[in-house]
Amino acid sequence: MNIPENLKYTKDHEWLRIEGEEAYVGITDYAQGELGDIVFLEIETEGEELAKEEVFGTIEAVKTVSDMFMPVGGEVLEANDKLEESPEIVNKDPYGDGWLVKIKMTNPSELDELLDAAAYKNLLEA
Repeated sequence: MNIPENLKYTKDHEWLRIEGEEAYVGITDYAQGELGDIVFLEIETEGEELAKEEVFGTIEAVKTVSDMFMPVGGEVLEANDKLEESPEIVNKDPYGDGWLVKIKMTNPSELDELLDAAAYKNLLEA
């Protein structure tokens, strides 16, 4: 299973890639594997400011629908338009082209509460 070292992780299986004050959010390789074939994403929070752990959208797979949670508080700047036509990108490339939203972080100190790759791996093995 792929767990990139340069990302931060949540216990809910979201990842965060930090680029200055902005960050990209997606779901982990583990999460996409557990969900199965992803068929639809609904992200209607673009332009909204959301708190940490607030729902920013839903992801629908063949067998279930799951909420997606903000790893840190911030404004949703952009949703990944590619996923409207091709939601399966999340299955194929969860850490690259399969990112879900781009955010502007409002409280970078919340990053300290996220897991690094080793802690996330330990969570999965527990």
